[in-house]
Amino acid sequence: MKLQFDNELDLNLRNVQLRITSFYKFLYQINDLILGIIFLIGSFLFFSESTTFYGTILFVIGSVQMLIRPVISIVHDIHISKVKQQMDNDRKKAPRT
Repeated sequence: MKLQFDNELDLNLRNVQLRITSFYKFLYQINDLILGIIFLIGSFLFFSESTTFYGTILFVIGSVQMLIRPVISIVHDIHISKVKQQMDNDRKKAPRT
């Protein structure tokens, strides 16, 4: 009985991890897409002297977005860690048969 309970918890944990990872992967990809568009537009704005200032602004915004990438990754790792810890606590609290 305990083995079946442990297997169910392991499967549940894997399912939860997969959903969490999919969500953060989506955020990461959206951030990268927007980042690429911003840098591309900023590059085109550098072709004209009159729009160089706006191109610089877009490069600064893109640089901030590059800082967001590791933040997404760190938050993902913390989220997974908390879920694992909660599942371990649930496993310890479960009645032993």
